[in-house]
This record gives sequence, C-alpha cells and structure tokens, in this order.
Amino acid sequence: MHIKANPLDFKEEQLLPAAAVLQNGGICAFPTETVYGLGANAWDAEAVAKIFRAKGRPQDNPLIVHVADPGQLSDICIVTPLAETLISRFWGGPLTLILPKTDKVPAAVTAGLDTVAVRMPSHPIANALLRLCGLPVAAPSANLSGKPSPTRAAHVLADMDGRADCIIDGGDCLWGVESTVLDLTVSPPAILRPGAVTKEEIYGEIGEVIYGTGVGAPKSPGMKYTHYAPDAPVFIAEGPDAAARIAEAAKAYTRPGVLYYDCNPPALPVAISAGNTAAEYAAQLFFALREFDRQGADVIFAIPPAAGGMGDAVRNRLFKSAGGKII
Repeated sequence: MHIKANPLDFKEEQLLPAAAVLQNGGICAFPTETVYGLGANAWDAEAVAKIFRAKGRPQDNPLIVHVADPGQLSDICIVTPLAETLISRFWGGPLTLILPKTDKVPAAVTAGLDTVAVRMPSHPIANALLRLCGLPVAAPSANLSGKPSPTRAAHVLADMDGRADCIIDGGDCLWGVESTVLDLTVSPPAILRPGAVTKEEIYGEIGEVIYGTGVGAPKSPGMKYTHYAPDAPVFIAEGPDAAARIAEAAKAYTRPGVLYYDCNPPALPVAISAGNTAAEYAAQLFFALREFDRQGADVIFAIPPAAGGMGDAVRNRLFKSAGGKII
C-alpha cells in the first residue's frame, strides 16, 4: 500500500489505512523530520520482528520508540527530572532519550537491555499517524540495514517496496540525519549519536554532557555496525590540500566522485555540492550518497565540515560511511 500526503496540506483520513496497518501487526514506512522510519506496534514483539526481517537488521541493534505525546511514556520508561527538562525544551523534535525501561516493553525492541530509547517527532504526518494508531511505534530508519538512511520517498521505495506493508510518501525530510541520541542513564549524560539537537544546545539546558564511547552493548542504533554505506567505497579527505589529495587518489579509479564542501572541487566525473553550511550538508548527505550510486561512481571522496554543532552529526555519519578510510 502506498499513500501520498503533503505534510503542509493533508487530511488525517488519508492516514487511517496506515494506522490500521500498525494496529493489525503490520509495518509501515513514514516520514519524520529526520529521516523516514519503518514502524511497528512497540507492544507487539511479532510485529517488531518484521522490521528486522524487512531491513536485514541484526537482532542486537535496539530500536527507538516513537510517541505522539509525552503522556505515553509512563508505560514505556522511567522519566527522570533531566528527561522532563529536555522534553519540555526539545520535544517534538530530533532528540532521542535513553531511559530505564518498564517491564512492558518487549525485549525485541531494546535488544534485551534494561534501557529504552524514546522520542516524539515533530513531523506533522508522523505525529498524526502516531495519534491515529494510538500506539507507541518502534521504528529504525526505513532502509536496508547498512545502507544510507532514506530522506526521500524514492529511497524508501527502492529499499522497502514489497517489504513494508505500507509506505507513506510525505516528501523530503527536513534535517536529513537521524535524531540525536542522549543517554540519561549515565552521569554525565552521554551523546551516543549526534544529530540536529547539538551538544551545545543540550549543555545550555542541563549543563555537562559528553560524547559516549559506545563501550558495552549498544544502547542506541548506529553504534555497532557499518552504517550509511553506499555501494562505492567512501574515503574522507580534509585540510587545506584535500582537493589536491583527492585529485591524485582519484587517478586509480574509472569513475570517481567527490562530495565537496567549502572548497573548489577537483574535476571528477561525478561532483556533488554539500551546500554552504553544516545544516545544508546534513540535509544533502544521504541523498548525495545514493546519488553517487545512481550515477555509477566507483569511489566517493568526501570533504567533511568542521567539528562542532551540526558538523558533529555530519562527521559522525561520513566517518561511519567510510569505515574509517582517510586519505
């Protein structure tokens, strides 16, 4: 089932079939302000298992539970005072909180951990869908496991057509990278995945916050396995001579591509601009990685933005996409 809905002008009745899919144990791909998600009823372990099969996702990779209202959290997790502060400031929006879970949450959602990741999206279609189905919805990104996350409906159709019971086309996603994940079960709180809610913004609300090391079982998606990888290998190059080093390394390939930022790019067969700001880079990133594949690039050289703010989110995704390969 495919449903097309304009996020700026849709009627909730359009989403009733998708809500019924979730209520009846199916899986549904839907847009959020970050990337498209692939959701199932979080209370239904069998429905959640369908997500893992559709994506080819490892079972020890936890999911994020999406809610329409913070009032739903009492059944899902223990809401701490720090969580209340952050919820009042950043929800709905691209911030996921890791909190102690209740016994009601199936182990399939949390990979058997005693913590659960929760968030409330701000996208109007996501919010309407969550309200209509009346359920908390467990959802990772709606892509085949390891591939670039989908920020456009065409990406979801490429990966999930025939795998998901329903796909909602809600246009392009705003932020283009997944939500920030903040672990509130450790002290000081630790960012396990940077996103559009930045470290600096979180510090402004609760004080000390660090980047987590990811030691032990992963509490968040995006920590353990290769992620965001297009078909072509990705190499990172930064510094004042990045363009020159890319031009030299590209000689070893037939159809090299470059994702460039804040420089004059080398003349390569496939060149894609990442925009002029780190936020523009984030919005463009996953589309660009898929576009390189579409244009047949046999290697991708990427110049990242500087660290700090949204630059941290972009660098996190790029370096994971490259698997640490740097020139």
